[in-house]
Amino acid sequence: MRSTKQKNRQDKKAPTLWGAIDWFTIFIYVVLLALGWMSVCGASYDYDQQTSIIDFSTRSGMQIVWIGSSIILAFMILMIDDRVFESFSYIIYICFLGLLFATPFLAHDIKGSMSWIKLGSFSIQPAEFAKFGVSLCLAKVMSTYGFDIRKWRDFAICVALIIVPMGLIIMQKETGSALVYSALFLMLYREGMPGYLLFTALSAVVYFVVGVRFADEPLLGVEEMNLGQGLVMLLIQVFTIGMFLIQNSKNKDKKTSIFWWRMGGGVLLIDIAAIFFARFIYPCNAVWAMTIACAGLALYLLYLSLRDRMLSYCLIALFTLGSIGFYYSTDFVLNKVMEPHQQTRIRVLLGLEDDPRGTGYNVIQAKIAIGSGGLEGKGFLNGTQTKLKYVPEQDTDFIFCTVGEEEGFIGCAIVLILFLSLILRLLHLAERQPYTFGRVYGYCVLSILLFHVFINVGMVLGLTPVIGIPLPFFSYGGSSLWGFTILLFIFLRIDAGRVRIRKS
Repeated sequence: MRSTKQKNRQDKKAPTLWGAIDWFTIFIYVVLLALGWMSVCGASYDYDQQTSIIDFSTRSGMQIVWIGSSIILAFMILMIDDRVFESFSYIIYICFLGLLFATPFLAHDIKGSMSWIKLGSFSIQPAEFAKFGVSLCLAKVMSTYGFDIRKWRDFAICVALIIVPMGLIIMQKETGSALVYSALFLMLYREGMPGYLLFTALSAVVYFVVGVRFADEPLLGVEEMNLGQGLVMLLIQVFTIGMFLIQNSKNKDKKTSIFWWRMGGGVLLIDIAAIFFARFIYPCNAVWAMTIACAGLALYLLYLSLRDRMLSYCLIALFTLGSIGFYYSTDFVLNKVMEPHQQTRIRVLLGLEDDPRGTGYNVIQAKIAIGSGGLEGKGFLNGTQTKLKYVPEQDTDFIFCTVGEEEGFIGCAIVLILFLSLILRLLHLAERQPYTFGRVYGYCVLSILLFHVFINVGMVLGLTPVIGIPLPFFSYGGSSLWGFTILLFIFLRIDAGRVRIRKS
């Protein structure tokens, strides 16, 4: 009798589905939709426009349709049992792989991209919807019994689940959309992926930027010496010795640490001596001596790994050799693998080329638009740069410049604070999930949203390459808005499933 009463009390205390839904996240979502619609109005409005901004023949009017349908879609997702998403995750992933594979054969060429499938009077981009399919599949795999991302087999499975859709999207000539999936490695890091893998990826970016940026500059005035090459080799040496010292600090072996500090000093002396010889005695490419020193460090680490049977030393050696190989392949990748427009974008971003009427035009005009807004902006529908169509793609990829021009610094700050609040809220929701499936999917959602916001705002400000990805809930279009809505509300429905778990 008492147990029955206790159970009834627990049932009364347990919140209903609507009580378990995180309404704060939904509030941020609705505010972003409203601000996004205002930005689309400002970006697409024409001074000579005779129709209303809510007319369905205009982009601002059509955005109302996309927003309305997104809200209906969100409501429908909340009505679905959260266990359905986990049960059908593999099927959803396979279906999206098939759709991504078929897209280039079904799509129409739109500005060189083969990623849009036309359905009647409108088009959809499958790559935008595949994000939640990949995230669900990753969450399902990583929540299976016995899964351990520190095992190479399990880690390889996760990487394959991410790489395969990326390759299919690249086949559609949508490199920017493919790069979005690389954000999922942040989730893998949260779930236990070794930190040295993330550090390796970041190091590769640093090598590429430094090597390309200073490739044409001589070192200390000697034409035979490449400044970019010298800086990269110095970075590899510093990273290698630093990684060994960090690893050795765990063993608390002071003698070995002192020895490697001395070795680092010796390598530095070799670098200085080689550069001094090339600068004052005989002009030559002394950077090769630095490269040989890097290779020598790697070989010595391999010897230590065999002698002491330490896998970590072998991994550091592979990092060093891989870094050398990666750097010497950057020139081939930049000039032979990348498309001409991608090469130009990178060179413009790094300040190697000045193309104000070509690749750099969008970014220059976007900066002018944002700067002209000042502190408080010019007001709703009062922007001049956007109204006179100076900024290409101003209602899609470059929508943030409209915010800067019409709402000023204050408006931009509010928008960024809203996105930050959304990311932090999703972080909180992901951490409170009782099961691995919900936590992994939550981190997938926040990683994708964070990547979109960071890269989109960065490319408008000229801080990141222009890769053509939308700003969540702001950029015009149904595919991106529906895709982000599905991605977000599936997680909110999974989070609301705590009610069932608490009752059981």
